[in-house]
Amino acid sequence: MTRSPDDERTLARLRRDRRAIEGLPIRLVIALVVGVASLGVMLSMVNGIGGLQTTELDTRPTPEVTTPGEQTLTVQVVGDGDPVADATVVVTGDSATLDGPVTAETGPDGNATLTVAPRLGPNADEGTLTIEIKPPAGGQYTDRRANTAVLVIDD
Repeated sequence: MTRSPDDERTLARLRRDRRAIEGLPIRLVIALVVGVASLGVMLSMVNGIGGLQTTELDTRPTPEVTTPGEQTLTVQVVGDGDPVADATVVVTGDSATLDGPVTAETGPDGNATLTVAPRLGPNADEGTLTIEIKPPAGGQYTDRRANTAVLVIDD
């Protein structure tokens, strides 16, 4: 590879310049400090946004243990212990069966009342009903973990 005369002069000047190595570290330190400060400001701005934070919902069914046949369940939906309004509660059969999913919406007190008619299979003494929650619109709630199931036992 051939170098132009200008390239040769530039290289010779850089070889003679003893200051080039002294200026580099301080520039890196300044860039690092400015970068870390900027990152800290950006993270504090992102942390302050409430839309990114979510609350996991849970259920409190009453009764938690029931019998086969038509029954009324009251399911309270809570987030961080506080009642959640406008959530949709869906009860489906698990090892106890239902004719189909049963749904209801929670009121201002976080309660939803559902009428279910669970059945147990032949030779089964117990089974469960699964409760799922569709969080209210708004994005601050989520339901990723399993909720309390309702136990159905034969008399």
